[in-house]
Amino acid sequence: MNYLAHILLSGDSAQRRTGGFIADFVKGGRLNCFPEEIRQGITLHRHIDTFTDAHPLVREARALLRPYFGRYAGIFLDIFYDYFLAKNWKRFSDVSLARFAVSFYASMLHSYRWLPLPVKSFAWRFILTHRLGRYAHTAGVRQTLQIMSRYSSLPQMSDEAIQILRRHEKELEQNFLQFFPQLQDYSRKALGEKP
Repeated sequence: MNYLAHILLSGDSAQRRTGGFIADFVKGGRLNCFPEEIRQGITLHRHIDTFTDAHPLVREARALLRPYFGRYAGIFLDIFYDYFLAKNWKRFSDVSLARFAVSFYASMLHSYRWLPLPVKSFAWRFILTHRLGRYAHTAGVRQTLQIMSRYSSLPQMSDEAIQILRRHEKELEQNFLQFFPQLQDYSRKALGEKP
């Protein structure tokens, strides 16, 4: 799962959503430096990653992508899953994607002092380019992959990735639509909510 899914799965708490967003940038003992609800979001993010990585449907999708992306198959799959989430947003949320995104941007700014330095360095650009809303289109997926390849070890394969996404879109989308409701149930239980 990438940003959009982690934020949605964090429930209604603004601080928990911020925790879900920043979790990959919080290492080890730093967890105790945050307010309770941000810590909950970080912890939930980690549980979601563990559940996702072990799930048979996710393993199946990663196996499909591995011949194209090798060890990076999981990262590309995370981005593709956010694309399918955005594309099918109305199935999973009663709030429009645009409204959800704007609400999250506002809450992230409200919690700005708690953002790790690497997140602070891209937060404004993330907001101004409406990153969350762009997942709904392959052009946004391409831009996301281009940005990631500039700031991480992810190879610059954005054009190839879009071709592969289009080639396998139907089966990957079906895979996502089977998997995501299970992940939503898992997340709700982890938050102590009714599934």
